Amino acid sequence: MRVAVVGAGIVGLACAEELVRAGHDVRVFDPDPGAGATRAAAGMLAPAGEAWHGETELLRLGVASARLWPSYAARLHAAAGLDVDLRTAGTLLAGQDHDDLLHVRRTLAVLEAEGVAFRELDRREARAEEPTLSRVAGAALLPEDHHVNPRLVAEALLRLVGAHLVRARAEVTPSGVATADGRSFPSDAVVVATGAEARELVPAVRPVRGETIRLRAADPPTRVLRARVHGEKVYVVPRAGGEVVVGASEEEHDTVPVASLGTIVRLLHAARTLVPGLETAGVVDITARNRPGTPDNGPLLGTVDSPGPFRLVLAVGHYRGGVLLAPLSAQIVRILVENGNAMGVARPFAPGRFDAYQLVNSPAVRRVFSS
Repeated sequence: MRVAVVGAGIVGLACAEELVRAGHDVRVFDPDPGAGATRAAAGMLAPAGEAWHGETELLRLGVASARLWPSYAARLHAAAGLDVDLRTAGTLLAGQDHDDLLHVRRTLAVLEAEGVAFRELDRREARAEEPTLSRVAGAALLPEDHHVNPRLVAEALLRLVGAHLVRARAEVTPSGVATADGRSFPSDAVVVATGAEARELVPAVRPVRGETIRLRAADPPTRVLRARVHGEKVYVVPRAGGEVVVGASEEEHDTVPVASLGTIVRLLHAARTLVPGLETAGVVDITARNRPGTPDNGPLLGTVDSPGPFRLVLAVGHYRGGVLLAPLSAQIVRILVENGNAMGVARPFAPGRFDAYQLVNSPAVRRVFSS
């Protein structure tokens, strides 16, 4: 099949690579691949750490995708010759004070109900598991929540996609897609994977700004730390070479994402309180990008009415789970492209579940630009 993928963040690239491997004639369109939310992402593969009441279907989707990551990372390494820095030491979910610990235990109640593994720790056990940690009220070890470097994943996928990448903006047309310079690409299927910019097509998707700070530390944590620090959410993610990623900010807005002083100060204060050794870390980079949020925090994975005689597939709205859900989303999209039917775990995330969803066949709303 002739397949156009619009958007080359981690989800779009994963979908394109999966479709190329399946033997389809694929073009993926993006003027700046991997530069959107993928660029800012911390790379946590954390279905348990993200679990919350009322989101059990999303938890199940995340658990299913997390289980794909070890083999997925190994295949990317073998095929692209690039180690994507998958780390499987688990995640420590911590509460700095008593009120913070109550939030941790609410997450644990969801995990217990769903049979997801965890081990609750007192303050001494938490310090034994992670010596860089400050004195916290309590914590839990999430052994199946891992992390990866999304920038390296995007680079590996770009190597594998190769000549299938078209560095240009594209819009959906009645015959497939067309680029701004007038080139037309008739298609049998079009996959929209444009992150927060999908709101041009899908009103249910909204931009949620997130900021990450990259540090260089002499004594980084040995595993991912997710915590509440006196009410402030923060994560601290160690990477190769002493790099540490700090983040967790979320702000609803409708402007170009720019890092704000107040948010950066709060994140750094929370991270330093949680891991005192970060006091001497050097600041390497600060990045702000829009996450693609949805009303129920779940992605939109499914077919929708098309403006032409081709199959139109959405793979948008991944919010905080784009990196986690990339390999499973790619499999789901391939199945949707080939036969139009979603696999079981994806059915709760069909685009039509939102009353607010509407696809209008007008040029203004059809226009879908890459992230």
